[in-house]
Amino acid sequence: MSADWATEFEENGFTVIRGVISREQIAHLRGVLEEAASAGKPHAIRNVLNRVPDVCRLAMGCGLVRLADEALEGSAFVIRGLFFDKTPDANWLVPWHQDLTIAVTERKDIAGFGPWSLKEGVTHVQPPEPWLSRRFAIRLHLDDCAEDNGPLRVLPGTHKLGRLSAGDIERFRVERCEQQALVAAGDALVMSPMLLHASSAAAVPGHRRVIHLEYAADPPPTGMDWYEFAPGCVNSIL
Repeated sequence: MSADWATEFEENGFTVIRGVISREQIAHLRGVLEEAASAGKPHAIRNVLNRVPDVCRLAMGCGLVRLADEALEGSAFVIRGLFFDKTPDANWLVPWHQDLTIAVTERKDIAGFGPWSLKEGVTHVQPPEPWLSRRFAIRLHLDDCAEDNGPLRVLPGTHKLGRLSAGDIERFRVERCEQQALVAAGDALVMSPMLLHASSAAAVPGHRRVIHLEYAADPPPTGMDWYEFAPGCVNSIL
């Protein structure tokens, strides 16, 4: 990886890239996501690539795909999209965890894949560990996120430790110093999904709108298909 951000990402498992999207793009995305969220939960949209075409085009944009290419050292494509917003009416905390599941169209009994689960009717599975490390997440922030907004908390370097048990997570939580990822609207927090991360409820609840995009460079096994999939790269709003 040659980009300036790449060394920090490789060492720590995350970094912040400033000013990835403009104020005009932020305003546009807030509008389309508000409209989409009005039909369900206003604070969260799963499978947002399938539900909001503008977010899918954003995820496929060459600017974001190049970041994923650089991190994964291959030809990346987006495989998952989520939107969430902490507000006074939806102000939750998230315990320490790694992101270990992928969303697929249906269950297939393939060696190394499991356990399986259903989330809002969509099949999810944990892939084998080597495959897990070949993913890259981009969290696009549509609002400023300071210490009182429930920012993402991370344990740097834990993305290199493989799949961790509950006991491992508790031990590293005590042994390692956490960092808070403080960002401005338009910034991108890029991270390995294997990085241990958490977030607290916001002390001063307000909008904390985030588009979470996940990329991969390896296809699923034969017979298994992504629930969400969008190849890159294309000209988009980025």
